[in-house]
Order: sequence, then structure tokens, then C-alpha cells
Amino acid sequence: MNSEELKRIAAEKAVSFVQPGMIIGLGTGSTTKYALLKISEKLKSGELHDITGIPTSGKTETLAKELGIPLTNLNRNPEIDLTIDGADEVDENLNLIKGGGGALLREKVVAQASKAEIIIVDETKISVNLGEKWAVPVEVLQFALEPERNFLSRLGGKPRLRLNGNGEPYVTDEENFILDTDFGTIENPAALAQKLEARAGIVEHGLFIGLASKVIVAKSEGVEILRKG
Repeated sequence: MNSEELKRIAAEKAVSFVQPGMIIGLGTGSTTKYALLKISEKLKSGELHDITGIPTSGKTETLAKELGIPLTNLNRNPEIDLTIDGADEVDENLNLIKGGGGALLREKVVAQASKAEIIIVDETKISVNLGEKWAVPVEVLQFALEPERNFLSRLGGKPRLRLNGNGEPYVTDEENFILDTDFGTIENPAALAQKLEARAGIVEHGLFIGLASKVIVAKSEGVEILRKG
């Protein structure tokens, strides 16, 4: 099976945990697109009902509306039953690197407001340690771009300003820039996260520590579910 088929299988397995009446966090990215398609299909068939979604990005909001998924927001519904999202990298402790799609700030807000967070990936996203395959997206204020770039370099990272398809700085939904920062293999992601969170110019980072309830991994030989502990 190709990577898109694996993504679809993992996403549809995640949707099997959705129950009628739930408030659902809707992640961002190529994998969670398949989850939205499956939720829409189940709503139309009547298998699911009274589902309300909270999107983690403008792109997800647009797609959910096109698919007929009812939406709400965190100010009306501050507690989420279940969030389905993807990840760029997952370590053996279910810590994550997220933010390849540029929505890390809203994704983390939604994750922290969720009773459960299901992450869907294919087997290429699994690592022993974070940083083996993916740089850490660091969302920074436009005002603080150069000081935070220097700070990340002092921490041993190699920051690179994310650009859009036109070669201009990529701007997030919250009007910030992203520095994709290669730290190499990260032995202690919690300690690195703490250092990043101490900087006023860093709005958020893509290290998601202890937020995943389970990770659904689509492998060529089938689906594996990884759980905490």
C-alpha cells in the first residue's frame, strides 16, 4: 500500500472511537483530512449524529464546512471530548513533533483542552527519539524574529525561516513566523520544551509532551495502536 492508503486506514480507525454527541477536535494536515472525510460520511449515513467539531486551522475549518461537519469554538465549548490529529514524528514515549502544517499553536491549545488525543500516523513517522527525522517548528512573533533565531542557535539548533510557495515568509493563522529548527536527536524533549517556553518572543513550539492518549500507526501489515505506558 502507498502512503496515502496507509494514512486513510489510520484515520478511519481513529474515527471508530468517535461517539454520537461528542465535541471533536479536528486536526490539520494530510492525514487528518481522511478523518474528516470519514466523519462526514458517517454523519450523512446517520451512523454518527450530534457531532460538533472544533477546527485547528483555517484550512480545516474550510474543509469541515465543505463536508457538512457542524462547527463550534472553544469559547462556546471549552472542553473537548476527543481530538484526532496527525504528527510529523512520534517517539517511543508518545511525545510528538507537530507543526509541519503550520497550525501548531491552535493544535496545542486544542490538545490541552481535550480529554483524549488520538494521533494518526504511518510507520515512517515513528522514531526512538524526537529530532531523528524532523526539525522542531518554533512559532515566533514577527517582532522577535532575529532575537529568537539567535536564541535557537545558542541552544544548538539550526533555525530556518519557513517560506511559502512564493518564497516569502510563511505566516500562521495567528500572524506569526515559523523557524523550523533542527536540534538533531533530542535526548530530553521536556527540558528543551521548558527552555523554549521561557522566551517571550516564542509564541509556541512543536514539541507536544505527554499530550497523546494513543497513537494509531498504519503499517503495511496492518494497524497498530500505541498507548501511554
